[in-house]
Amino acid sequence: MADLKHRILMVSDFFYPNFGGVENHIYYLSQCLLKLGHKVVVLTHAYGNRSGVRYMTGGLKVYYVPWRPFLMQNTFPTIYGTFPIIRTILLREKISLVHGHQAFSTLCHETLMHARTMGYKVVFTDHSLYGFADVGSIHMNKVLQFTLADVTRAICVSHTSKENTVLRSGLPPEKVFVIPNAVDTAMFKPAQQRLGRDEIVIVVISRLVYRKGADLLVEVIPEVCRLYPNVRFIVGGDGPKRVRLEEMREKHSLQDRVEMLGAVPHASVRSVLISGHIFLNSSLTEAFCIAILEAASCGLLTVSTRVGGVPEVLPDDMIVLAEPDPSDMVHAIRKAISILPNIDPQVMHDRMKRLYNWNDVAERTEIVYNRALKCSDQSLLERLSRYLSCGAWAGKLFCLVMIIDFLIWRLLELLQPAKDIEEVPDVALRCHQHGERIEEIYRCKSE
Repeated sequence: MADLKHRILMVSDFFYPNFGGVENHIYYLSQCLLKLGHKVVVLTHAYGNRSGVRYMTGGLKVYYVPWRPFLMQNTFPTIYGTFPIIRTILLREKISLVHGHQAFSTLCHETLMHARTMGYKVVFTDHSLYGFADVGSIHMNKVLQFTLADVTRAICVSHTSKENTVLRSGLPPEKVFVIPNAVDTAMFKPAQQRLGRDEIVIVVISRLVYRKGADLLVEVIPEVCRLYPNVRFIVGGDGPKRVRLEEMREKHSLQDRVEMLGAVPHASVRSVLISGHIFLNSSLTEAFCIAILEAASCGLLTVSTRVGGVPEVLPDDMIVLAEPDPSDMVHAIRKAISILPNIDPQVMHDRMKRLYNWNDVAERTEIVYNRALKCSDQSLLERLSRYLSCGAWAGKLFCLVMIIDFLIWRLLELLQPAKDIEEVPDVALRCHQHGERIEEIYRCKSE
């Protein structure tokens, strides 16, 4: 097996079998980094009976640590309780760099904190946009400021997201890189036969929550159905707002025109998309919407709210933008229906091939890793000075948290020295081109 370049630990509370943009991003990025010769390990919490160590396609190793989520798939914040097992994984896997994903992932924040205490270089990718006024956003922004005060490099998925992250965290802009998401165009391709125009199908695939604009759908769908008797909706996704959509369907007697699919596994998303003509995204905030890329790659014309980084995603002739207002969204759908005859799904798919691919994302992320690893190591005192700049009271609190974290690390080193933790062997799965055989090669470094 060729010498490994980097040994990367991807960390987030959000990973398969859960479905979403962050989960897909981590999976596809990890697969492409593996192809580039890096070692990639994913750390997440247990999902149901999926606990322990699992291997995925391409030899991607996943630690499903037996911590149960308590709110919105997030693990309970313990601050220090996760340190022993995180330290063990970092040492056993001989990790050289830690990459955390998503601002509201508790596991991500705690792992990045412990990794910095142990001297690892860390990279953080922010996948969401947050406000500044409500209590929840103020709390989250302060947590993000704490985590990013000592982060080596940060990545955002759009220029709008970068501006938002810099404002929220106080991170120097030169430390933040913009690398957009991508789409697997080999998986998301148009149907072989073009759909007829007798019935127009509008597809919605999203978490049915407030942030994704589920309340807008409750008002938009009945109005569009009233204006166009030949329009039908397919709604894929689940969440607390599903009840409102079900009530809307009953109230307006749209059972035969609004199909509710529930949660759609990622492997089934394409089959849902290719059954429609238009993809509708009603998000109230969005850093970058992978679902839009998947829909465009399948040849669907997109109608979306003009929020966050969405205007950066597609060229103007592939998307119709609207304000997050029911009447404006209805107007945008009417415009999309009028230009639908000019849309060629195969042409859209070919354009998406050129615009977005995961190999390009992985190569650009690799550059960020290289720059992060070239940064000089800093002492505890130098790092504490950064935390002090986070506010009069918050800065002192952050310093206290990090000092305690440092003392716990030294105690763990005393109780179980790093040299006593057994390193795991590297496993490479070598697949022959025509699938005649799969060969597992185990390589252990001689001690």
